[in-house]
Amino acid sequence: MFVTSTARERGPVRALVSAMRPKQWVKNGLIGVAPAAAGVLTHADIIRHTGAAFIAFCLISSGLYIFNDLRDVRADREHPVKRFRAIAAGQLSTPVAVTASIVLLVGGFAIPFALWHPGGLFLVLGLYVVITLSYIFWLKTVAVIELGVLASGFFLRAYAGAAASHIFVSTWFLVVISFGALFLVVGKRSAELRELGAGATRKVLADYTSEFLHSALTLSATVVVTGYCLWAFDASSTGLSFRHQTIFIRLSVVPVVFAVLFIMRSADAGDGAAPEELLLHNRTVQFLVVIWAVAVALGVYG
Repeated sequence: MFVTSTARERGPVRALVSAMRPKQWVKNGLIGVAPAAAGVLTHADIIRHTGAAFIAFCLISSGLYIFNDLRDVRADREHPVKRFRAIAAGQLSTPVAVTASIVLLVGGFAIPFALWHPGGLFLVLGLYVVITLSYIFWLKTVAVIELGVLASGFFLRAYAGAAASHIFVSTWFLVVISFGALFLVVGKRSAELRELGAGATRKVLADYTSEFLHSALTLSATVVVTGYCLWAFDASSTGLSFRHQTIFIRLSVVPVVFAVLFIMRSADAGDGAAPEELLLHNRTVQFLVVIWAVAVALGVYG
């Protein structure tokens, strides 16, 4: 087992926090998309419900990350990067990890009961746990299906924001979120295949070809851009342009298209990264996200 000097200095508290993967929590920002697009994110009760859903997803996802690391500890110790994870590096004992995972999962499910009508959010959280456990135990090695499973995690996060506050979501919203999530997942797999080779560190890569992933990336990108354009230009109650400042909503198409093109170029060059890494470290993606958020905010709340 390989351990760096930095890893050896990590105490039990830091090891536990590391195992919870707080960087991954950036994905839970999707929970605010539905309330924001509906123009109600400034309402006190919506803020409370959205915040509760965010915390619930952070706790549950962290509990599942720890559980996944417990199951994959042997494989992680052979991985050039994953061997530095707290459990694989021997910095977090199994009893502590198991206890932390259970506490986080129970705490996450307890959050919805603080809401007035928690049924929808509770159902979304339960579905997320079931799908994630299926992925951990089985589906991560099933080609194509594993792409859909990973994409479903993003979709459920976005839908949780609507479920927590009983917000109506349009068909276009569901289309954009679903295929946007698939686009990010396929982009990451495409970059992994180019950089690491088939089956090098992820067995399922052996079942893919660069041609297939390129086609899947193009397909999902096409649906994302088309769906978002239709959503942005739709002036009915199901579209974003139902708001008064339609010019800003329609201008928001520009950063979306450029973000899709940038991610496709990165994936094709083997520079693709996990969505949370793109948001946390890539300046171009961060800039495009800010431009998009400003345009939508001006259109919905201006």
